[in-house]
Amino acid sequence: MTTPLFLLRCVQLGLSIRDLDLLTIGMVNDMFAESRNDDYKYREVATQKDFDLF
Repeated sequence: MTTPLFLLRCVQLGLSIRDLDLLTIGMVNDMFAESRNDDYKYREVATQKDFDLF
């Protein structure tokens, strides 16, 4: 990943330069990947009961 692409991803996520003091490159990449899944409609969503059983 190039620096301009990394900074573009940060802007797309709404991160500031100050936020980058607290985040790693990997964390930003994970946040961007997960943000692409926000509109996906899952057939089944886990409930608190499911987490308790886990």
